[in-house]
Amino acid sequence: MTMDVMEIQKIIPHRYPFLLLDRVTDLVKNETLVGFKNVTIGDNIFQGHFPGHPIYPGVMILEGMAQAGGILAFKSMDGMTEEEVANKVVYFMSIDKAKFRAPVRPGDRLEYRISVIKQKGSIWMLDGKAYVDDTLVSQAELKAMIVDK
Repeated sequence: MTMDVMEIQKIIPHRYPFLLLDRVTDLVKNETLVGFKNVTIGDNIFQGHFPGHPIYPGVMILEGMAQAGGILAFKSMDGMTEEEVANKVVYFMSIDKAKFRAPVRPGDRLEYRISVIKQKGSIWMLDGKAYVDDTLVSQAELKAMIVDK
């Protein structure tokens, strides 16, 4: 299953400049998601991080993982209509074991690989990894809950 940015925006409430997922290239319900974000010098964050030495902030990588995890959780919930999805939101409860292994720079394509560790009711535990050219640049364990808006 693939999703473009228009489909992504039907599921999560984030919009420019805080929508950090450009496309989903693979999704297996209740198991895994692969998606990406193209990092460009045009991203507003580079005005201040850091002038003359642009590095994509680690917190933005984690947020991209969280958004990808939200898509995986929503798409894994069977039987929800588009209207029901529009009345729910994913809140992240914790981010654990976060590590940043290599800098991400303009021109890189961040590939998010998210997998379900476990799920019970509306609570999801996810393993998130971010890669650039098959090099692991960041990883974390994410815990989230789907709630009514």
